[in-house]
Amino acid sequence: MTTAPAPARRDAEATKAAILKAARHLLARHAHADITLKAVADRAGVSPPLVLKYFGNKDALFARVMSFDADADNLLDAPLADLGRHMVRHVLASQRDRGADPLLRIAFAPLHGDHGDILRANFRAQVTDRLATRLTGPDAGLRAELAVAALIGVGVMYGIARGPYLRESGPDEVADRYGPLVQAQLTP
Repeated sequence: MTTAPAPARRDAEATKAAILKAARHLLARHAHADITLKAVADRAGVSPPLVLKYFGNKDALFARVMSFDADADNLLDAPLADLGRHMVRHVLASQRDRGADPLLRIAFAPLHGDHGDILRANFRAQVTDRLATRLTGPDAGLRAELAVAALIGVGVMYGIARGPYLRESGPDEVADRYGPLVQAQLTP
């Protein structure tokens, strides 16, 4: 008598990451109200009960998706003198390597009604306000918003408009060219 092989065990962290990536993908393309847990599960290649196991419910899942905390940690993880180049490289590398832009979700906030307000509030607190606290000199809030606007612009051109010259260039090459534009807002 042969025994059936044990089913492969899932890597919980990889599964959670796949679910979050699927939810981010759907949130960037559909209104929050139109996204079902089944759609998230299908996109992630898991069952809907597994989504519930890891996140509890749709609201809890999307609360995580609408947070920018982890992305901001990575985005802002450089000394101020090198931050512009680092942020440009991070945005492009995230899109190239993970298929996700750490900031671009904010561009789709209008699709999400009241949930868009949550997305905007999180973005301000977790990205632009946090960046502003690192800046010295006058108009730190304005300069933080301008720096982030430049990053969103390059993210849109890379990920949505799919600019062929930008996509053919490596993140380091683009960061060398575009980083000084962002850095000009960070260091007056």
